[in-house]
Amino acid sequence: MHKTLQPTLLCAALLAAFPQAQAQTPDEEAVPKVVVLGSRGAARAALDTAVPVGLVDARDLASTGTLELGKALQELDPSFNFTTTFISDGTDIIRPATLRGLGPDQLLVLVNGKRRHQQALVNVQQTVGRGAAGTDMNAIPLSAIDHIEVLRDGAAAQYGSDAIAGVINIVLKEGAGKGGASVSAGTTAEGDGDTIGASAWRGFALGERGGFVGLALEGRRRGETNRAGVDTLRVNPPRVTQRIGDSLARDVHLWTNAVLPAGGGELYLFGGASKRTGDAAGFFRPKGDARNVPAVYPNGFLPNIRTEVRDASLAFGYRAGLGANWNYDVSFNHGRSELVFNERNSINVSYWYENPCACASPREAYTGTLGFQQSTFNLDLKGKLSVFGQPVSIGTGVEYRRDSYRIEAGEPVSYQYGRTNNPAIVIRDQLGGIAQAGIQGFPGYTPATQVYAGRHNTAIYIDAEHRWGDQLMLGSALRRERYSDFGSTTTGKLTARFDPTRAFGVRASASTGFRAPSVQQKFYSSVSTNLNSAGVLTETLTAREGSAVTRAFGIAPLKDETSRSASVGMVLRPVSHFSVTADVYRTDIDDRIVFSSTVAPESGACPTAASCPIRAILDPLRVGQAQFFTNAIDTETLGLDIVAEHTTRNLAAGKLVLTGQLGINRTHVKARRSSSPVLSGTQLFDDAQVTLIERGQPRQHHVVAADYTRGAWGANLRANYYGQVQGQGFTAPFVQTWEGTWLVDLALRHAFTRSLSLTAGVDNAFDRYPTRWDTTRAAPFPQLGFTHCWETCPFGINGRTLYARAAYAF
Repeated sequence: MHKTLQPTLLCAALLAAFPQAQAQTPDEEAVPKVVVLGSRGAARAALDTAVPVGLVDARDLASTGTLELGKALQELDPSFNFTTTFISDGTDIIRPATLRGLGPDQLLVLVNGKRRHQQALVNVQQTVGRGAAGTDMNAIPLSAIDHIEVLRDGAAAQYGSDAIAGVINIVLKEGAGKGGASVSAGTTAEGDGDTIGASAWRGFALGERGGFVGLALEGRRRGETNRAGVDTLRVNPPRVTQRIGDSLARDVHLWTNAVLPAGGGELYLFGGASKRTGDAAGFFRPKGDARNVPAVYPNGFLPNIRTEVRDASLAFGYRAGLGANWNYDVSFNHGRSELVFNERNSINVSYWYENPCACASPREAYTGTLGFQQSTFNLDLKGKLSVFGQPVSIGTGVEYRRDSYRIEAGEPVSYQYGRTNNPAIVIRDQLGGIAQAGIQGFPGYTPATQVYAGRHNTAIYIDAEHRWGDQLMLGSALRRERYSDFGSTTTGKLTARFDPTRAFGVRASASTGFRAPSVQQKFYSSVSTNLNSAGVLTETLTAREGSAVTRAFGIAPLKDETSRSASVGMVLRPVSHFSVTADVYRTDIDDRIVFSSTVAPESGACPTAASCPIRAILDPLRVGQAQFFTNAIDTETLGLDIVAEHTTRNLAAGKLVLTGQLGINRTHVKARRSSSPVLSGTQLFDDAQVTLIERGQPRQHHVVAADYTRGAWGANLRANYYGQVQGQGFTAPFVQTWEGTWLVDLALRHAFTRSLSLTAGVDNAFDRYPTRWDTTRAAPFPQLGFTHCWETCPFGINGRTLYARAAYAF
């Protein structure tokens, strides 16, 4: 039997066994799980929707041992991936979140049904989500969340750009006269990575008509972990020189959610602010490296990238009835994300060796800020119309949105070549070569890359849904959007649900979608100064749209990605308290926007410009190598999601809930293309980047869990299977494989009173790690201290984690 099929078959066998555990009486009915995502009609039970919608509640989130929303959701929903990153600059503090194996920017996130702003960071390192700016999931505190709805279906025709993979709606806690607080602490089996967290939420009455205001305050500290091996190449005697693992992070969050009845409707307001600081590491610079100054760092040095993430959002509006059958909702929503970079434990080599020898350089520097802002206005109407005597649920509305992006340059030492910043002046490093410019680790953004630009768009949509009796439901959606920079697009969607019996139903959907190029992708640019192959000081440029470099190569302006999605599924409820859903899906994306491979000039002799067209373009611009954002690939994603749940009551005087979720998907790059007459599709997007798209995320992710409660005691056992991943970004043409593995988590809880409870648990109980690097074919990375994974790490490299949590409800 093929070993990659074994975990799937094991999960399938467990799901098939669920009904055998039934012990309750047939007439017992579970409380239905109600969701609003996926339809503009009335809220309905999750099992009654026409498209697959998962539900994760606050109790589920609390059953995990993590304090981060992204990691908790990954452990609970196999369609969601939150890859672990390190030595990846800003991506160490804002990790990429994806759905169904697609990109971070192909997932739309809502809060209380309103569009959430994206992050300022563009992932430009060799990680999952390279070239994308998704949503910062960890900017939202767990203590503020009531439940999360996960729409696993293309929904751009309903919700607009970015919803190609699906939509996540985070619903905040509400109500007055209740609240809670918790404290938690944890550590790894290696004794590092200590985590400390504290949170509190309280709902207060507002007015005398049932209004409320809820406040959530949360803080946490995640200590760094280090799983680096001994460096046998750069130091003698060998020792650990790298920091490979989670970076140090400190977070604080303050969120609110409020409703005040007024007139015939209600005013509402929600949002929050967070501040997160991170301390990550770059690559070690040994004593004899040209990037070091031995007089300052006689044993070499490890640069520290210090980041600060500032995130804030506020939405407010008014909703009320409009006649007997209609409701309206008018709202304004503003959000911003900032990422501030600082470099410490570093040096500007060109400053130190500047002639005559200055023998001085700052050891730290402010290296720049990225900023993103989004403002959205919505007017939504929802109600019923009589069409040929039949009631049809209608949802319609208009939207205006403005996005803006900002890059702020760092201080001069962070990017300059000597204090004059004149490349004509020769500055020699300790080895006699041309000294590198800028601060080591993360060179600063330059004045040439500064930008403050934006765009706006308008949208109009209409959704219709009609039910024929109790068996058939049909729905449709149409959306038209116009963008100020690239034009207009129209998308549509059809859904159907047929239930011949209460125990069995089928559902299907087909839709077209789109994703507008983000302002981050349109306006991001960075420059670093390095030596080219001839030893000449030149610039390595990430060129933005419309720059001299992109025009010279003939790189076309960015346009929207377009998608076609379809899914077919079934819902099975053969007995009380047992359900199974299975959905197969396909998503085709054309003109997908990617961050190109590095484009470098041809090596060797060039007798004519025609024989070296890349060099002929780059050399006059003094650019050593370049990268761009471009519409370069078409992809196809196929997948299967199976979800089963069974509840057994009165089992040894307790309640047992069994859940099983199987997630299988495969993404294939169907075509690589180039708008450039100089560069081919394979030059723009090489095999290493194809591997990252196709194999960088697990093709299989399964979750099997059991939760048992008896009186004041409870236990939760959960197993996650993360399938095989591959990468060759640092080892091409060798493809490094990290095999799939099971991670088992166990938690025990006890309620001392109705208000006070204690939970103790262990995550990754069997201390599983990813496959080790191939010491021969992946050289020199294992010899530098890289032990397990890098460009793709689905579950990280921390190993076993122990934790305890105390919670008090009031």
